[in-house]
Amino acid sequence: MTQAITNLARLTLRQLRQMASDLGVTLYSRKSKEALVSAIAEKQERRGGDLKAIEAELNPPARPQTSTRVVFLPRDPQWAYVFWEISDEDRRHAQSEGASHLSLRLADVTGLQGGSSHPHTLQEVPVDSHSTEWYLPVPLCDRDYRVELGFRTGSNWISLAFSSVARVPALHPSDQILDQFVPFSLDTTTTTPAPEPIVTPIESGDSGLHERLYQSATTHFRSRRVGSEVLHEQDSYSSDQRGLSDSGAGLWASGRNESGLGGVAPRQRSFWLVADAELIVYGATDPSARLTIGDEEVPLSSEGTFRIQVPFRDGEQTYAIEATAADGEQKRNITLNFERVTPEDNSNPASEAKAEWF
Repeated sequence: MTQAITNLARLTLRQLRQMASDLGVTLYSRKSKEALVSAIAEKQERRGGDLKAIEAELNPPARPQTSTRVVFLPRDPQWAYVFWEISDEDRRHAQSEGASHLSLRLADVTGLQGGSSHPHTLQEVPVDSHSTEWYLPVPLCDRDYRVELGFRTGSNWISLAFSSVARVPALHPSDQILDQFVPFSLDTTTTTPAPEPIVTPIESGDSGLHERLYQSATTHFRSRRVGSEVLHEQDSYSSDQRGLSDSGAGLWASGRNESGLGGVAPRQRSFWLVADAELIVYGATDPSARLTIGDEEVPLSSEGTFRIQVPFRDGEQTYAIEATAADGEQKRNITLNFERVTPEDNSNPASEAKAEWF
């Protein structure tokens, strides 16, 4: 009895239920595994049945047909993850052809069509014949690659499958900026809600400063070479703000004026600095809900997400966020407190810059 229970405990719950059905155990679908084991063992003891004979009658689980395939997944700019499956038929055929080593071929296919690859970029990496996954080093980032799975037999190559083309990401940050911030003010009250409300920035002494800083941060930069240095400047720079001319002999580069004559220029310059901070508040709720921050309603996207950008001035700021279900029965809320302290401020905008001798 004890040996029978031990053998039964090794079976799966599905096999136990099938045995219980054959033996006539009542309510077997509602019993736990332990209860099924006890009930089946008791039935077998009464009938004097043989456990091995019953197990032999059980149909083995159907094994799904495997097709040969290989998948190439870039993990980071320097490594890629590859996994594969090989059907029994393809493996037997390769072994009959004398296949000895399973290998992966990594090919650079950037800008090419029709399965072509760049010359001298093919890399063949031997892998364990019984493995189903491997990490491959990537020669160059920001390129398109494809992996071929196959067997090496002497000087011959038996191809099994090709992966899809995938691009390995670049090491440097992307030049594209996907975030689009919308100015949002908690000081402005909305009397009539609209489907797509337009919120204006807060009018204050530094009106336009946040917009100027955002434009400065998102302006595409171009580089130009002056001598042995590469200077980065904005595309919209003005002639009175640049430090060097395209020839590298500007007003301050050689101590002469822009015409190259007239003696030494005066050592005088206007200098300025602006700096500020903003808060980004974001989250998500049910798309049909009504979301408010303070007493102002915040529009939601079709997925129920929201994202606002608000000024972050000195002092304490409180944002009471509340979501109300469409039927008005359910509510969720969260209150966020932020505090900013500026211990020193010796900045000034360009419009207030004064010429200083140095």
